[in-house]
Amino acid sequence: MTQSFNDSAQENWHDFQVESRREIISLLRGIGEKNQLIRMLIQGEADVALTSVLAVDGDSNTLYLDCPIDKVQNRRIVAAKRLSYETTLDKIRILFASEGAQETTYKNLPALKVAIPASLIRLQRREYYRMATPVSNPVCVSIPMDGVPMLFPLADISCGGIAILDHKLLLGNTIGNKYEGCKIELPDAGPVTTALQVRNLLDLTLLNNKTNRRVGCEFVDISRGNLANVQRYITKLERERNARLAGLG
Repeated sequence: MTQSFNDSAQENWHDFQVESRREIISLLRGIGEKNQLIRMLIQGEADVALTSVLAVDGDSNTLYLDCPIDKVQNRRIVAAKRLSYETTLDKIRILFASEGAQETTYKNLPALKVAIPASLIRLQRREYYRMATPVSNPVCVSIPMDGVPMLFPLADISCGGIAILDHKLLLGNTIGNKYEGCKIELPDAGPVTTALQVRNLLDLTLLNNKTNRRVGCEFVDISRGNLANVQRYITKLERERNARLAGLG
């Protein structure tokens, strides 16, 4: 499987192709044990499906995956000649592919099965993969300040945290500040409530000479349910981006 990245991304990525069967099986089982969501992409299509690892059977060389809820999407997956997958495990991005998927059952429930990949790519970055959030209709985070909730627009989001725009410089300039009970309402993905800790600050000068501050915040002790909503929203943004790119193509 080959992956392509632009030059700017190459500077931040350290990619490792894993070909050890034992290590591949161990990584796939780790993804399953931690209930990590996997983004599944049909080659040549913009649509992204969510799945997860149900089991890894080394003896039969089979990887069992959860069926997407959408039955139409599931039929397209089974009909596809090639599928690619992306997930994260312990802050490491993992990519692999399969020649196709077959319908099966696992513990008497509908499932998909594919061959265990002969290789996968493990990409380690200094931080999580980030997706820019909409500018025209921005998603906002509500941060309690002295008991009063204040709204800040998001600049981007990842499974590790968010970047927000602090137009009025209300959050101060102290790295390490922690804010409890922050809330984000993610369109079509659900609410997220978590603590945020400031990790970096960047002052920006706009074209009108006004100052804006970009504040990078890390999710602190985010629950699995809240993280699942973040992953759903990132998948939605990726699907919309892929659809735009497909339209341009």
